[in-house]
Amino acid sequence: MGKPLEHHVLQETVGKTTWGMRSSFQWLAIVLIAVAVIGIVFSAGEGGRLPEDRTKALATSDHRSNNDVDDVPSSSRRCDLFSGRWVFDDLNYPLYREKECSFMSDQLACQKFGRKDLSYQFWRWQPHHCDLPRFNNTALLERLRNRRLVFVGDSINRGQWVSTVCLVDKIIPPSLKSMNTNGSLTSFKAIEYNASIEFYWAPLLVESNSDDPVKHRLPDRIVRVGSIEKHARHWTNADILVFNSYLWWIRPTLKVLRGTFESPDEIYEMEKLQSYEMALKTWSDWIEIHVNHSNRKLFWVSMSPTHERSEEWGATPGLNCYNETEPIFRYGYGGSGSDRNMMQLVERTIGGLKTKGINVQLLNITQLSEYRKEAHPSIYRKQWEPLTQEQLSSPGTYADCFHWCLPGVPDTWNQLLYAYLMAR
Repeated sequence: MGKPLEHHVLQETVGKTTWGMRSSFQWLAIVLIAVAVIGIVFSAGEGGRLPEDRTKALATSDHRSNNDVDDVPSSSRRCDLFSGRWVFDDLNYPLYREKECSFMSDQLACQKFGRKDLSYQFWRWQPHHCDLPRFNNTALLERLRNRRLVFVGDSINRGQWVSTVCLVDKIIPPSLKSMNTNGSLTSFKAIEYNASIEFYWAPLLVESNSDDPVKHRLPDRIVRVGSIEKHARHWTNADILVFNSYLWWIRPTLKVLRGTFESPDEIYEMEKLQSYEMALKTWSDWIEIHVNHSNRKLFWVSMSPTHERSEEWGATPGLNCYNETEPIFRYGYGGSGSDRNMMQLVERTIGGLKTKGINVQLLNITQLSEYRKEAHPSIYRKQWEPLTQEQLSSPGTYADCFHWCLPGVPDTWNQLLYAYLMAR
């Protein structure tokens, strides 16, 4: 998988030749044609991409071979880890079992809360021209020895953090690990490695009235787009930072605060793209000023798509991810659960930092996650509030099509992160 095209050269059958002038011209013509054919085929093989089955590019039954690559593929293989397909692989996946994880979240434990179809656990992401490095939990802990890995963002980022903890949890004896929460910061410690894997709740990155990690269900959210220090002081000294911020911004307008929450000067409505751009500017300024770029690794996880409109993938209109059991098999599918304009703002912000010599690696999980409509918790999670009779009679009305079951898609995000962390 991911190997260059074979080069085939047409062979001409030439009859008996003479040393006459006419035969010499014929032979010269044949040679020139052969050289041209070789050039065309060689060019197509080196510069082109493998042909793809556009009808079902994602669903195949092949399994990972024994010669998997253990290092990040070299650039000579034209590898793009974010472009590929999902391959059903029940030999090597899942990477852990739900019940094995001591710190599994009830929001993500779909099997625990009644999901019977577990096929969502067995899909492996396969880049087109290379392989993801095989995940090794011991190697990751060694890479994190004496370091802090901090995920900063919303509940989607928290889900990726839980996935990280689950990926390493089973090889650590109970006496050599701990979990502690202090306000917005939750820390998992691998004591033998002096490694810390943490999550900091900051759904909008900048200061807001939704910063309480428990009491944050505020439909009328207010953002202080120019202020980030309240949060940033808790993760300034982290060795590896993984940021995200998307879902809490997806509404037409947001209320923006001038001044402080204690002494507000003005609260006014602002279009989401404008306020998001201002918040990204505040974040990038902080990165530029306060992060030691020589020994820090910085990542931004792109938008995690939602699946709330079944008509977008050709199903019965008016439904969502409820009762879905298969990925989307349409190559390049993109639904309304991702805002491309917001993605472009992130890319421009990261590009601006790069011109200043600051490398923030974008983990572009958006397209690969677009295909996985069946991998959300749907109704299979803990319900934090009692369900009404109306909801019970129509399960799709309370289906969670935002977060992701574990084991599942966030484990792949972490394989991508692992690939970059293990790169020399």
